[in-house]
Amino acid sequence: MASKLRHFVEKTKYHIALCSVLKQRCLCNNDVIFLIGSTALISYNPSISTPTQLFTRRMGFNAKNKHAIDSVYICQICDLILRDPVQLNCGDRLCKSCVEAKEGEKIQCPACGEQSDKKDVLLDRGYKNDMQTLPIECTHCNWHGSLKQYQDHIVQPHLNVKCEYCGKTCDSISNLDVHKVNECTKVTEMCSLKNYGCSIPIIKGQKYEHYMTEQHQIAINYYICRNVSKSRVDQFDRVYGMDTDTPSHTTALSSDDRNVHLQELSETTDILAGGGSALNEDCQRLTNESVSIKTALDTLSRDFAALKLSIEEQNKYLDNLKPCSDLLDHQVSMLKKTLEDLRFVSFDGTFLWKITNFSSKMADAQAERQTSIYSPPFYSSPTGYKMRVRLYPNGDGSARHTHVSLFFVLMRGEYDPILKFPFSYKVTFCLYDQTPAQQHIIDSFRPDIKSNSFQRPRSEMNIASGIPKFCPLSVIQPEANCYVRDDSIFIKIMVDFGDTPKAMLPFALGLNPAFSTNVQQILIHQEKEKRAQQTSTSSTTETILPH
Repeated sequence: MASKLRHFVEKTKYHIALCSVLKQRCLCNNDVIFLIGSTALISYNPSISTPTQLFTRRMGFNAKNKHAIDSVYICQICDLILRDPVQLNCGDRLCKSCVEAKEGEKIQCPACGEQSDKKDVLLDRGYKNDMQTLPIECTHCNWHGSLKQYQDHIVQPHLNVKCEYCGKTCDSISNLDVHKVNECTKVTEMCSLKNYGCSIPIIKGQKYEHYMTEQHQIAINYYICRNVSKSRVDQFDRVYGMDTDTPSHTTALSSDDRNVHLQELSETTDILAGGGSALNEDCQRLTNESVSIKTALDTLSRDFAALKLSIEEQNKYLDNLKPCSDLLDHQVSMLKKTLEDLRFVSFDGTFLWKITNFSSKMADAQAERQTSIYSPPFYSSPTGYKMRVRLYPNGDGSARHTHVSLFFVLMRGEYDPILKFPFSYKVTFCLYDQTPAQQHIIDSFRPDIKSNSFQRPRSEMNIASGIPKFCPLSVIQPEANCYVRDDSIFIKIMVDFGDTPKAMLPFALGLNPAFSTNVQQILIHQEKEKRAQQTSTSSTTETILPH
């Protein structure tokens, strides 16, 4: 802790001493900032902070042929053609507005470094008159003439006069110049330490970032090396009267006074030396931190490369899994369909098929997107024939657009090798009337044993065969029809292995579907016996009646 405190005190003393030196050399002005280590030495000029003064400040003249004009007519501050030139003590000339914008009572020549009192810097009217004949080419149009004429030309309206730094449009070149000086934050200008090695152009709105650059810091150190010793020698000369032109009575100081001043000079030198040592320690620390950061970045880069490679390998693995995933999805879809079919499977030769969303299926059939639909498979017995039904809602063949077509389909089953073919049993279809009227539509057909549709299946399914004109469309299309309710229809398929009489079909198909198959068969058998008995009684009565 003590060493850190000592380090901080040494740096503070160093910066205080440096401020004193820089103040004496008049380096700090309104546009210079010095960043030494972690401390900022800032000079601020309140005289240019008011809006009025900022607005009235103007810089030199810009021209297309500026680089062809003799450099003696170029201002060393704004790097433009002199406007209202003033002459410094050294003989160099600057724009009057550029001089007035500098802080303090003295102005330092950017070219040679010699200082002049502002009050002694006056407008050079003769030089200004000499400049009036300079040939000028306008930067924004094809005009050319003398500088005197150019001063009138630049206030004239110009089309599409844009700031080359920020792109703002102005109505004249004069207003553009005012914008560049007072408003534009993207204007570039040269650093005040350009004569000491800082030659990087500064963007006006990024001065702080520029002052933190290494090149600017090096220029500050270079300035100190060149001027600190000279500053102290000049001060010593003034104090001890070493100027030969100074009368001897003005330098009559005691030996003690000389020793005091020498002691102060020695202390200041020691402070600057200690500050330099502290800054060297800061540089070493920053260098070590930079190495650590670089090492960490290298490690992160290697980790990132490894992670990227891992991700690429995982993506490749996932790409290889995609075909397997698609196959599994297909198999799952088939299993779902099989399970769905098993919910309605029947093993007694009858099947009640509920078709939902019938209007949508009818629209698909009429648009020929899907002309037919299949029922789930059903069986004649657990070891019997495998069958299904194919429905054409809008008809098929000659019945298209006029009737509903209904066909019977034999499917390849597990027990086909021991079953009898061709299939020869009567098939009955019934479209249920869903009202109490019970006006079911019933129709039957007996298979043609010579047709391939009823031979033993060699593929997944045989060709469908049945009743093309099962039901007229005009019966089921009206909205209030009794066969389509809640957008659903019910169709019952019955394979008749007992050769049920046609007259019994309405009774058999009209039985409550809630009854089990056994109960329905018992009721059908009872009805057969009842009708047979009635028929026998009627025949006996007719026999005994006299003729």
